[in-house]
Amino acid sequence: MLRISLVTVLVLFSVNGFCQNRFIPFDACIPGSKTYNRYSAKYFSLVKPFGVNQWIGKFDEKLVKIGTDGTMTTLFNLNGKVDFVGDSLDFKNLVDYYPDGNGSLKLLFKSAVVYNALNIDASVMPISAEADIRNLNPITGGVAFVTNDNLFFLKPNNEPIQITTDGSSHIVYGQSVHRNEFGIENGIFWSPNGLSFAFYRMDQSMVTDYPLVDISATPAVVQEIKYPMAGQISHQVTIGVFDTGSGQTIFLNTGEPVDRYFTNISWTPDSKHIYVAEINRGQDTMWFNSYNSQSGSFEKTLFTETSNTYVEPQNPALFLPGQPDKFVWQSRRNGFNHLYLYNTNGDLLRQITSGDFEITGILGFSPKNSEVFVESTESSPLDRHIYKVNIANGKRQKLTKKPGTHSAVLAKNGTAIFDNWTSETVPSQADIIPVKAPDKIKSVYVNENPLKDFVLPEVRNMIIKSADKRTDLFGRMMLPFQFDSTKKYPVIVYVYGGPHAQLVTNRWEWSVKRWQQYMAYRGFITFTVDNRGSANRGQTFEAVIHRQLGKCEMEDQMEGVKYLAGLGYADTARMALHGWSYGGYMTISMLTHYPGVFKVGVAGGPVIDWKYYEIMYGERYMDKPSENREGYANCSLLSRAGLLQDRLMIIHGTVDPTVVWQNSLAFVKSCVDNHILIDYMVYPGHPHNVIGPDRVHLMETITRYITEKL
Repeated sequence: MLRISLVTVLVLFSVNGFCQNRFIPFDACIPGSKTYNRYSAKYFSLVKPFGVNQWIGKFDEKLVKIGTDGTMTTLFNLNGKVDFVGDSLDFKNLVDYYPDGNGSLKLLFKSAVVYNALNIDASVMPISAEADIRNLNPITGGVAFVTNDNLFFLKPNNEPIQITTDGSSHIVYGQSVHRNEFGIENGIFWSPNGLSFAFYRMDQSMVTDYPLVDISATPAVVQEIKYPMAGQISHQVTIGVFDTGSGQTIFLNTGEPVDRYFTNISWTPDSKHIYVAEINRGQDTMWFNSYNSQSGSFEKTLFTETSNTYVEPQNPALFLPGQPDKFVWQSRRNGFNHLYLYNTNGDLLRQITSGDFEITGILGFSPKNSEVFVESTESSPLDRHIYKVNIANGKRQKLTKKPGTHSAVLAKNGTAIFDNWTSETVPSQADIIPVKAPDKIKSVYVNENPLKDFVLPEVRNMIIKSADKRTDLFGRMMLPFQFDSTKKYPVIVYVYGGPHAQLVTNRWEWSVKRWQQYMAYRGFITFTVDNRGSANRGQTFEAVIHRQLGKCEMEDQMEGVKYLAGLGYADTARMALHGWSYGGYMTISMLTHYPGVFKVGVAGGPVIDWKYYEIMYGERYMDKPSENREGYANCSLLSRAGLLQDRLMIIHGTVDPTVVWQNSLAFVKSCVDNHILIDYMVYPGHPHNVIGPDRVHLMETITRYITEKL
């Protein structure tokens, strides 16, 4: 049998002679390889308003300025170094940048801040090179940073102040808490006037240490992390406020119980109050509370939200500019994420948006604050479009016209948007869209197809009914090269299936992973469907998983299998299943619940038993183990190892802090106890995902396993 190397570039010939088109080489299909970026679309990133009607952003290893006329000017080359007043700074160490409304730019490096970077005589302020977290206030120029879990403040005159002294692996300051759930991405929150900042203090001392083993040392070293598992003792969080003028710190009097979640922190425009969305551990109730930022005293609960499944606020309150007594709150209380207008007394003034679609982002407000600009799924769950919404009556105007996934940034004066978008046929494109004349688009950049010299397999999309026959599910299929509907082809089903993920979207090549394109070259059909429980389809669609993870998800995936069986050209006797994380859990779940349907599966970083998973995520969807014993038992894969009939490879990183190694090791033990043979691969030193150059090895392993066993 002729075997073709995974890295071989196959050249196509035609009856007319040599053809320049060819297959994508394997190496170019894998992120982390030397050639992957060469064939990837170029995107703008970290785009921010600059001045009044300009933008600044990263593009093609440059920091660029974009005007409303569509012109693009390079400010800095991010590949090299630059001298600011004698300090040579490497742009590889650029952390963030902060444009202000006056055309000034501040650059935040790992070890320094450059003030008014556009000036030749820009001033440079050193920061501790050991700082783990850095957060610059663009108004005053003060910098808050964290070193060894302690919080520091660097005054604009370069004088450092140590705010805390008890930071450790047990007491953590100024960092993300609650394991990054509830939209929490940072731990420092500046006041609007720039004179104070709120910060998280997380006490983990009561959480049991969990061991990760570092084998790079001799002998191996145990690295302890704090990993509160479902039903166990959780960490305790408080919120401090540091006054940069007085140097004093106070803590909000959040009171009892301490075992709850403090999320979505926001300041009122006058910097006198702090709003916190507080969630009980059961995650079925949220109190939106106000605290005095000077004394820390509790003031009032503005409103409360409850659910018979779970509440999950993801965004802080957003105040209307020039109207300090009004703010917009995002909530799924009526089934879909929508906007609600409140005043600071806690009165609901009106629901701004409504309908069977999700608001997925807020860009900002019009100059007179009569309109809010949003990103939403109104046109289709597969697309993202930008709308202008009248706050008073909810009337919407669609600003982006072409189908696809649009991600926009509003100009500071609210007169135009910078639209960074992609679609099935557009690798990437950036346009300037005037708000008052959305048809008069000015193009900034159109990405030429980086794969234009390659032969690309055909992608087809489909709508499948869910197992309850009431809901449309969106699917995607890539056909083998030189597809012939009279033949039969083996199938690879790629699955995730869990919340906060949507695999099928209207992006370039329909969001297909390039590895799937490579497998199509090798004669496989690759198939994906977003089952109930996945993201951006509303609360009912997602919350069907509550207290029964995996059940409805598997049922919907089997509807995808039925769809494949009805095609005629899909060889359902030779099907493989592959997924990572929640997708790894789904892979093993389906192999053990529907034995014989799939011939082979590859499960990466799989959850095996939800009692091994962390509190915030696990208890949101499953409640505590003591409250849902039957649900945990039904969802556990430990008792199902003896039902495995098909070939299975499990892959896990040895220092995975997200889905700890104990999960797959426990399943291996259950397989041994039941005399079930499986294949197993570990990646030493890798966390939850295998990234970097080693990812090429990972995908070669997966490719060989599926190819040989199928």
